[in-house]
Amino acid sequence: MSASTTSPSTPGRVVDDRTIPAGGEWSGAVRRGQVLRIVDLEGRQAVDFLCYSAADPSERYNAADTMKLAGTVFLTTGHRLYSDMGRALFTIVADSCGRHDTIGGCCSAESNRLRYGVEGTPSCRDNFLRALGRHGLGKKDIVANVNFFMNVPVGPDGRMAIAEGLSRPGDYVDLRAETDVLVALSNCPQVYNPASGGRPTPIRLVIFDAHSPAPPSGERAG
Repeated sequence: MSASTTSPSTPGRVVDDRTIPAGGEWSGAVRRGQVLRIVDLEGRQAVDFLCYSAADPSERYNAADTMKLAGTVFLTTGHRLYSDMGRALFTIVADSCGRHDTIGGCCSAESNRLRYGVEGTPSCRDNFLRALGRHGLGKKDIVANVNFFMNVPVGPDGRMAIAEGLSRPGDYVDLRAETDVLVALSNCPQVYNPASGGRPTPIRLVIFDAHSPAPPSGERAG
């Protein structure tokens, strides 16, 4: 499937361009100034996402600080993903969907057993373990994650639930790396709730060199 049918053309030199199958996972480095584009090829497909400082993975995405600095639980263009050291790891520089979750976390075989009474299911947590294992990381390195394209509305009374996704075929989000970042992601295999529309589908990943430079490396929250 060509870029023209899934998202706008990349405004820079393409470094990597791949399709992640339904239920698959990926991990790799995104260098400072590069942009990681995640494309929801068929719509309503959740993508569970973790990121770490490539130089020292003990510095990693911090969900609470990201939400506090954004002033919202729903991330979109202009929001940053912050580390536990107050450093911006990524900035969302484009977003055609406009609704991404920060509070639902990742599915696991254990939570599927508790919630749905099923055993031995594929899960984002197991995908994260495989993806992180290639970089010497493991169970203790999995923290609360972002869920791109996942819809988790929160009511006035604080009640929340995983609802039908809002993303359409070809919707995408562009993340510009503000420092060298290690990424691990899971193309969610969930079929027991609407996170992936009840039928997980492939996604596309593109890494490209952006024309506009990133801010000075190491910029931290004010």
